[in-house]
Amino acid sequence: MLRALTTTILAVPLLSPVLLSSASGENWPHWRGEGGNSVSTTATPPTTWSPTENIRWKVKLPGRGSGSPVIWGNRVFVTSAVPVPQRTAQTVSLSQPPQRGQRDQRDRGGRGRGGSAPLPMLEFRVFCYDRSTGKLIWDELATVAKPHEGTHSTNGFASASPCTDGECVYAHFGSRGLFCYSMDGELKWKREDFGKMSTRATFGEGSSPTIAGDAIIVPWDHEGPSALYSLNKKTGRTIWKTERDEPTCWATPLIIEQGGRQQIVMNGQNNARAYDLQTGEELWRCGGQTQRPVACAVSGDGLVFVGSGFRGSFLGAFRPDGSGDIAGSPSVAWSVGRDTPDIASPVLSEGRLYFHKGKTGVISCLDAASGKTLFGPSRVPGLNSIYASPVAAGGHVYLTGRSGTTVVIKDADRFEIVSTNSVGETVDATPAPVDSELFIRGEQHLSCVAAD
Repeated sequence: MLRALTTTILAVPLLSPVLLSSASGENWPHWRGEGGNSVSTTATPPTTWSPTENIRWKVKLPGRGSGSPVIWGNRVFVTSAVPVPQRTAQTVSLSQPPQRGQRDQRDRGGRGRGGSAPLPMLEFRVFCYDRSTGKLIWDELATVAKPHEGTHSTNGFASASPCTDGECVYAHFGSRGLFCYSMDGELKWKREDFGKMSTRATFGEGSSPTIAGDAIIVPWDHEGPSALYSLNKKTGRTIWKTERDEPTCWATPLIIEQGGRQQIVMNGQNNARAYDLQTGEELWRCGGQTQRPVACAVSGDGLVFVGSGFRGSFLGAFRPDGSGDIAGSPSVAWSVGRDTPDIASPVLSEGRLYFHKGKTGVISCLDAASGKTLFGPSRVPGLNSIYASPVAAGGHVYLTGRSGTTVVIKDADRFEIVSTNSVGETVDATPAPVDSELFIRGEQHLSCVAAD
């Protein structure tokens, strides 16, 4: 169902846009990079580092979050959920207390896969750091809230990555709302009326928004009514809302162009789907995906690649010129049914499609045009559990595990390890390569890797 909405939003008059040019040239405005494929065609970051080697700066991050850093000009943006001190939290009430005889559900929420724990009052914050020095430029409080349900023990409450167009930076905290700031930290508008997500097994939230021209695309897949939103990025007002027949999905939208028309490609448990960017109309769909998909689509050379790997395996290469249900049609170029990605998304570089098997350190590389195996599945020494997606830059592919280890391999048709590195702490966020630097958001710190 497709409809326009009238909503109540906080709108601050827009001032002249702040355009921050980068002296060294490149930006990384989205956690998947400029084109959504997790590739930089210009960056040449170091291939070796350690907690003490090739670290230009390292700053302590308050709170917890696994959203990736994004970079524009000389500014680096990250988000976090910071616990409110207990004494302060006791003075903040977000809902009426239960009546006598009623069970208080406010503090009950699973950690994923059973169990429950008290939920903390949190400050949802946006941080802006100086790219050259790591100095904090600004820190803005978006909202204070107690989550309405729990999250997986490996997930937090600030898992979505911000995005920027050089005029504004957008921070999405899921059920807590979407917040738009100027590059200098001035709140332009906010939307807090999406509702409350109910995620599968209380695994938590995490889909990131995507900027597309004058719109920002917000995914909203959960166990309740799911939808895809297009908002005016300057005002936050709804352009269109399309309902989706999908349960919980953590994927982020990919924007592609086909036949002069832009499409939004989304993963989904029932179907991979594409929507018209201007109207929200569904253009094509194809089933075959597995449960609770997380991996994002990538595209190149006239194909779109969508996969998932939880309780099953599927990766399909689709020609986005079809309509309706394209399963079994020539619009499906090829598909594979083993060793496909789960949480980490694929990377498409130089006609090669790299992806992990499930959440493991096993890597495969396929020829994107044909689906032919170039190498793998190959176990990568030093990598086990994987949440961060691979990134490609400077002729290399960077594979990062939850242990904080990054294994650098050649961006080539054969498997060749170049180096093994570590920042010494858990890493769930995808690193961001820009120019001669690599920005890594760890569990406790944000690091700038550079060969000074």
